[in-house]
Amino acid sequence: MAQHEASFESASAFRAAFARLLGQSPSELRPDKLLRATWIPTPLGDMISVSSRSHLHLLEFVDRKGLPGELKKLQKDCREGIGIGIMPPSEQATAELIEYFAARSDRFLTPLAVPASPFTQRVWDALREIPAGETRSYSEIARQIGRPTATRAVARANGANQIALMIPCHRVIGADGSLTGYGGGLWRKQRLIEIERQLRSVNKEHIA
Repeated sequence: MAQHEASFESASAFRAAFARLLGQSPSELRPDKLLRATWIPTPLGDMISVSSRSHLHLLEFVDRKGLPGELKKLQKDCREGIGIGIMPPSEQATAELIEYFAARSDRFLTPLAVPASPFTQRVWDALREIPAGETRSYSEIARQIGRPTATRAVARANGANQIALMIPCHRVIGADGSLTGYGGGLWRKQRLIEIERQLRSVNKEHIA
């Protein structure tokens, strides 16, 4: 998919595309499900969010290769399935993403539901401690959480993240400073880092 091709022109287009991701017919996506999906337009392509009434469970760019698998696992874990609709956490995420992409704020306060192993949670917590505009290597994250030999496990935990931007796995780079694998695409990872460096510069000007 081209860099800005992932876009939905209408609610019906999103419903049809989302049904294909789940391997269902659009009529099965009822609006009364416990979890409900919607799309969030951004300058770097549309994102899909899945929320309950109280928490955000998934936030990904629509062209992420692993998205169908993530959605099917979420659907299985929920048992009731995923419907279509906008829940309060998705509304909050949309507002925060608007501020983020405008380089006005990197604060994400949307409540998240991200069940994972204790190790993976520690990695994700470490990711959220990386300031916007900065990067860390996998080995630096491993040392930070007290597991200096677990670089590969850190990389796996990083790749298992299904809350893009809010758990900023895009801030992790190779030990040599190179951009490494990112499910949303390396071009997008580069742009996210650039946006955050701009945001950091703006914040410094305000402090000065």
